[in-house]
Amino acid sequence: MPTTMIAYVEQQRRLVSDGDAEPSDGGDAGQENIGALDVAAAAAGDIALAARDFGGMVFIPPATLLRPSTTDDVVRAVCVARRSSRLTVAARGNGHSVGGQAMARGGVVLDMRDLGPPMELVRCGGVAADVPAGALWEEVLEWGVRNHGMAPTSWTDYLGLTVGGTLSNGGIGGQAFRHGPQVANVAELEVVTGDGERRVCSPSLCSDLFFAALGGLGQFGVITRARIPLVPAPKMVRWIRVVYKGFEEYAGDAEWLVTRADSEAFDYVEGFAFVNDVSDPVNGWGSVPILPGSVFDPAKIPAESEPILYCLELALHHNHSGAAGVDERAKEMMWPLRYMRGLVFAADVSYVDFLSRVGRSEEEARANGTWATPHPWLNILVSSSDIADFDRTVFKRILRRGVGGPMLVYPLLRSKWDPRMSVAVPESEVFYLVALLRFIAPREGDAALEEAVAQNREIIGCCRSKGYDFKVYIPRYESEADWARHFGRDWARFVERKRRYDPIAILAPGQTIFARAEPPAAAP
Repeated sequence: MPTTMIAYVEQQRRLVSDGDAEPSDGGDAGQENIGALDVAAAAAGDIALAARDFGGMVFIPPATLLRPSTTDDVVRAVCVARRSSRLTVAARGNGHSVGGQAMARGGVVLDMRDLGPPMELVRCGGVAADVPAGALWEEVLEWGVRNHGMAPTSWTDYLGLTVGGTLSNGGIGGQAFRHGPQVANVAELEVVTGDGERRVCSPSLCSDLFFAALGGLGQFGVITRARIPLVPAPKMVRWIRVVYKGFEEYAGDAEWLVTRADSEAFDYVEGFAFVNDVSDPVNGWGSVPILPGSVFDPAKIPAESEPILYCLELALHHNHSGAAGVDERAKEMMWPLRYMRGLVFAADVSYVDFLSRVGRSEEEARANGTWATPHPWLNILVSSSDIADFDRTVFKRILRRGVGGPMLVYPLLRSKWDPRMSVAVPESEVFYLVALLRFIAPREGDAALEEAVAQNREIIGCCRSKGYDFKVYIPRYESEADWARHFGRDWARFVERKRRYDPIAILAPGQTIFARAEPPAAAP
């Protein structure tokens, strides 16, 4: 194992603070060489911004926060850190990590939101958008549809994430079963590697770096620009939700839908588990209806139903001014499904409104205060062979009262993920995303947070003890053994890529995978 590997347990104690704002070990080491960046001192508010993330569970102050406007600014920051003895560099998108992954104690945090140049349409064997890594996906959607009537094919549910952020992790949504995740829908990247080099890479140019950076957790380079293929955007979406009483029928139908030929498939397939309870507006029946005023009829639920029910969510793109053709096609595609008749919710909405649907939930969460509280989210990829037992163990036992937010569970296809990418996924062809998107209500406080974190640990412990084929998505582990287990047979490749592109481990220290090493000795 290379000397840059971390002594993880002790390093974790030093890197992650339980709300402690004291300086890190090393005194003024965080200020070392900062002056060489020729920037104004970071304001206290900037430091506070860079020291926290959406998870709200750790506080890791950097030495400074920079807002690069060009790739050259990023190169300069990495080169200064490389010449120092201790500085590290972390790229921060919109701050939506949940465990400090985009932080750098005593180092330099790059706020990528101001990075240029602006988005540009390019034609290179097809139509694509050259997009700065700090652009939000909602900005890409608005720019593409408004200016060109075009859009990418693969999305995350929440569009307030940066392009560079999701491409460094995966980017999963309801279109991934057809088009692959966002990391599978990139034609080219510009990357600043840990040796301070600015490189353009693609499947045919510097291909190892290209695939290393995709899902690479920021370990091999700072993504500064991405070329995203575009297709004509549909005008409308038929948005449908149907309810299941049993997991076997739900999972069977979902897997059947995602393995259909494209000509017979929906454009989007997701789903979630919810609590069989009329009194819980967050976890219960009220989470299912699509439009305000829609009524969930409990009389349609059999009396013997279990405490957890399931909702399959589907979407069909169309450009029709009338609904007759869409009605017929949707009816034909849904007739084999085994959902509970009478519990169908549907609406025709614009394509942009459909993709922006979680933004309305964000507005509500900001209004009621839960957007500002801690978010101990857990995302797991679980093999289809283990998902039924996961349902029995986790949804029906550990989480039978819900999580105070969505509990997504829907299938994906391994064949849509290029094995050359850094993302670790289960071995089976069909596996499920399980996303436990917890929101801690302001009145619940620390006790609720501790319970949620303990439940997350229990769930991961169950997956391990039962021998599931699973991976944590957007991981953050505390030991080298855990990282090696996570990447499995690709761990040696991950370590070798780190040695090649960031040999002294300057980049993305908040992931706690590699420890910062001494800079190379100057030539005599």
